[in-house]
Amino acid sequence: MRRVLTPARSALLLAAVVLVSLPAAGQFLDDFRGPGLPKDPDGIRGWAYFSGEGNAVMDFVQGDGFASIYVDATKDRRNVWWALIKHKVSEKLDLARLRDFSHELRIEARVRASHAPRRINLHLNTQKTVDFHSHLMEFDLPKPNEWRVISMTTRNFQAEPGDTVNGQLALMDWGLGKYRLDVDYFKVDVVDPTSAGPDLGEPIPYHPPLADPKTFAHGIAVAQDGVIDIENPDVCLGRWRVREGDKETALVSVGGNLSVILRWNFGTFAGKKVAGSGLLELTTRSVERTSKDIPDFGLIRVVEILGGEPGWNRESVTWNSLLRGAPPDLVVCPQMIIDWPVSEGDGAKTYLTIPRPVLQRLIDGRTLGIAVRPLGAIQAAFYSREYEDGNFAARLLFNTAL
Repeated sequence: MRRVLTPARSALLLAAVVLVSLPAAGQFLDDFRGPGLPKDPDGIRGWAYFSGEGNAVMDFVQGDGFASIYVDATKDRRNVWWALIKHKVSEKLDLARLRDFSHELRIEARVRASHAPRRINLHLNTQKTVDFHSHLMEFDLPKPNEWRVISMTTRNFQAEPGDTVNGQLALMDWGLGKYRLDVDYFKVDVVDPTSAGPDLGEPIPYHPPLADPKTFAHGIAVAQDGVIDIENPDVCLGRWRVREGDKETALVSVGGNLSVILRWNFGTFAGKKVAGSGLLELTTRSVERTSKDIPDFGLIRVVEILGGEPGWNRESVTWNSLLRGAPPDLVVCPQMIIDWPVSEGDGAKTYLTIPRPVLQRLIDGRTLGIAVRPLGAIQAAFYSREYEDGNFAARLLFNTAL
């Protein structure tokens, strides 16, 4: 029998739809639906927001049912900036429930990015925090202009009644352009992790400890590696090498205007799902850099190749041929996968953590390869696949789900 939709039932269904579309009530919740965005430079009675490290400037403004973070990095030079929003959340949290470690804090937000893929992070801290990488997770936003819910649950978060707990959301190193991140809601709860369900959006540890290379089932050498010169965009450097006596050693090099580009053949992994993060392995030939450790300087920056020429060859590729007329930031993602030092000494191995979402995009063909760029002054040379039958070529190490 067909059910009759009475006015009363229609009202109930409409109410249910509204409830589903709204975030679940949090002990701290800002749904950005007020007449104005409360702001406070200290982040106590409203939102604090500020940028640092580079020359990026930001604003945080009320929108139509959401708030927007605007970042203008067009006057920045090195793309090592960060921009964050911060709010005190502890006044509405029952911190006493954290004392026996059976409860934790969960921070959650619904966000939409103007550019993708990009990563953002969520972070919780107190006035006693000294390690600002603890209780911090990054989140991959794979598509632009798409709402996504992300959340992070702490582990052994130490806070008690009277402490100031701050909730933060941050953008880092998105590039040298203008960017926007919309925030539909932002909330923090005290939760029981055993019943709260898994976090949303696949939290990614920030600079996790390097995994043991022996723990990976697959080690795939590059199909092609090359060197491109951004200042000489039509010059092919396919014969890049070092000559010692009568011997030539094929290399790929990073430094100044030179970047390394890498691509793989993943045909045998079509349809497979990556399990966890992996490693990019590079074998050093030589490194030149200052002996002084300078923050965000003298490192290599690993980024995704998102577009351009998919089947480039070492013997013919140039910067212009790789781009195929597309804007550089649409071909080579300006946000790093990771920045990391090079292991020094001939034959030394440099391992760089590659998050699962990036590996999955590589296997699925949505990311076409990886580029290695200099961050600050460094000259680093690695063995090419052309050297000794590729025995020292760049490799990706990863596991797949059973």
